[in-house]
Amino acid sequence: MATALGVFAHPDDMEIVAAGTLLLLRRAGFDVHCLAVANGSCGSSVLGGEETARVRRAEAEEACRLAGFTRHESLASDIEVFYERATLARVAALVRRVAPDVLLTHSPVDYMEDHQNAARLAVSAAFGRGMRNMRTEPPTPPVGRPVTVYHAQPYGNRDPLGAEVRPTHFVDVGGEILDKKTAMLACHRSQQDWLDESQGLSSYLETMRALAREVGGWSGRFDYAEGWRRRLPTGFCAPEDDPLVAVLGPSCLRA
Repeated sequence: MATALGVFAHPDDMEIVAAGTLLLLRRAGFDVHCLAVANGSCGSSVLGGEETARVRRAEAEEACRLAGFTRHESLASDIEVFYERATLARVAALVRRVAPDVLLTHSPVDYMEDHQNAARLAVSAAFGRGMRNMRTEPPTPPVGRPVTVYHAQPYGNRDPLGAEVRPTHFVDVGGEILDKKTAMLACHRSQQDWLDESQGLSSYLETMRALAREVGGWSGRFDYAEGWRRRLPTGFCAPEDDPLVAVLGPSCLRA
């Protein structure tokens, strides 16, 4: 069975920028795995860090059950996602165990460091998947299969200085896929008040739909879309490998 792995920073990031694409891959027969590197511990101004992490873990489990995805345990607290040896060793072990054909992760440049560092960890883990002398924790045999890496849109579809970021691949996430994506994000109930208070998002569900609507408009074809940029294939896969296009067919438009 072909496998997809989503590596994102926080428990609701996958639902915002990638869940629709992963749902379509699941529909196409992929086994889908998800890792939120951080546990969401800073996502409350009321609860303590440990309790917040427990709440957000349960919400993430509910969302993954709804989608039929396999969820993997987080590795760090919020604002502590660093590009360093110990965390990289654990992400690398997961990449080897899952052996994904497709790896989806954050934009290399995004509005916060947790996102950027989660992307760096995912990319390095994928690059080293076949290096027998790369240390992993736990020790995990290397894998030789190719993996195609795609980067999601940065949050807000802009880089940290406000410049518009246009994807090269548009995946149709309208209709029932948007409904399922919305239902998955709605599982993260604790984040509504927190995001209203901390970032001024009046409705995180509508914000997600608005971002997908903007990307869909850029496609010129879809009402709602998730955007992707394929990482250069060197060290990862063959130059012609582009599984989102090959597998999703008319649901994926390459610009």
